Amino acid sequence: METGKVWLVGAGPGDIGLFTLKGKEVLSRAEVVVYDSLVGDGVLAMIPREARTIDVGKRASHHTMPQEKINQVLLEEAKKGYRVVRLKGGDPFLFGRGGEELELLAEHHIPYEVVPGVTSPMAVPAYNGIPVTHRDFCSSVHIITGHKRAGQEYDIDFKALVDTKGTLVFLMGVTALPDICRSLLEAGMEPDMSAAILQKGTTAGQKRIVATVSTLEEEVKKQGIETPAIIVVGKVCSLAERFEWAENLPLFGKKVLVTRPKGLISRMAAKLRVQGAEVLELPAIETGAVKDDEKIKEAVNRLESYQWIAFTSPTGVNVFFDKIIELGKDLRCLGGIKIAAIGEGTKKALKEHGLFADLIPQIYDGASLGAEMVKVCEPDAKILLPRASIGNHEILEALSARSDLTVDDVPTYDTHYVTWNVLDETAKFEKGEIDCAVFTSASTVKGFVEATKGLDYTKVTAACIGKQTKAAADRYGMKTYMAKKATIDSVVDLVTEILKS
Repeated sequence: METGKVWLVGAGPGDIGLFTLKGKEVLSRAEVVVYDSLVGDGVLAMIPREARTIDVGKRASHHTMPQEKINQVLLEEAKKGYRVVRLKGGDPFLFGRGGEELELLAEHHIPYEVVPGVTSPMAVPAYNGIPVTHRDFCSSVHIITGHKRAGQEYDIDFKALVDTKGTLVFLMGVTALPDICRSLLEAGMEPDMSAAILQKGTTAGQKRIVATVSTLEEEVKKQGIETPAIIVVGKVCSLAERFEWAENLPLFGKKVLVTRPKGLISRMAAKLRVQGAEVLELPAIETGAVKDDEKIKEAVNRLESYQWIAFTSPTGVNVFFDKIIELGKDLRCLGGIKIAAIGEGTKKALKEHGLFADLIPQIYDGASLGAEMVKVCEPDAKILLPRASIGNHEILEALSARSDLTVDDVPTYDTHYVTWNVLDETAKFEKGEIDCAVFTSASTVKGFVEATKGLDYTKVTAACIGKQTKAAADRYGMKTYMAKKATIDSVVDLVTEILKS
């Protein structure tokens, strides 16, 4: 068997937007992923479902797996011929013990690459308005591990650190905060030197406490802090309030779950992130062309018999045009057929195939689409309805208002529910870590429920794109809200309204 390869990939400090393009590309091809507790949820959600995952759970003094065992796992998986991604919070070579993991691989001649990650000593202060260097305050920055073995003194020259007059960033030092501050003061640091502790930077859990070296410990006792957090000491900490920016975003501190069909790029997630939310994208469903496709093939081969084609989803559009190409046809086969689309997303999918919809209802649902078609379809019109095999009956009921219309309801794709092994959605809702879930169809609600069996759904605040979606969420007792329009922008406005109130 051919030897595999290992990639040490830095996942960054938490915000998925800080995960590198190369890291994303490497992760997308992984067959085995060995990951830390410090990897952000958004990055974990990008792990391919088909990849085998190994949680080594390293965080502070709590290790699921000893470092020596992790090194051995990487070696063994690579020897089996797999593409192995070692996914590490921050950067693999900055207190990430990446060098130790490579030693065994190098000894056994296993190919490897290192993909650097955005590191928390720079990114977390930046998200808190603290520039780690500033010409008016300092000319150097020093990164120190705050971790020390139990019962032992620091092997750190605190006097040398104080003499640099630079910014000091301590990682993994929350429990040792009293020792760090005391050691700096004993080494001659001014008691009123600005200092800060920064919790869960770049995520929805971000929190900042700014004080001085002599008062920071007391302030932490008063206000509380959670790990992971970093300690920053230096005059630049005094700039935090003046330069803060993340806190000023409308959805700062909020975490939103966006459900979607697998494979669809979520413009909604991007828009929510612009508003400052931490967004967790988890496909609740995945779609695929029906295996028994004789009906759709037959319909495509006699398109000239139809006056209208009505599309009820972007997936329906894409699967239909894939079938046209598969059968050796192109857009000319549509001739003078008119096209109806249920809403903006379906309209956009059609446009990507070079087509404009002749009809879009004012209200984006099946009943409204059917009612509008009843008004405009010519006498004895024949309508092709290529859609999900589990499509609802609203559009058919609306079209039945005219007995002269012939409707071929042709299943083109199947919908399957998706579950995730890496992220425990149920636990996150039970702990109150997710502020809102966004649903864009009734099927995504059902997919979410399949993935979170046992969850108390009264704890779920649901932002729904339309009345069918809301009705599905209502059936499970969720606290539901409905967008004014069935558009991405309207749903984003709804989430902002819910979470700011």
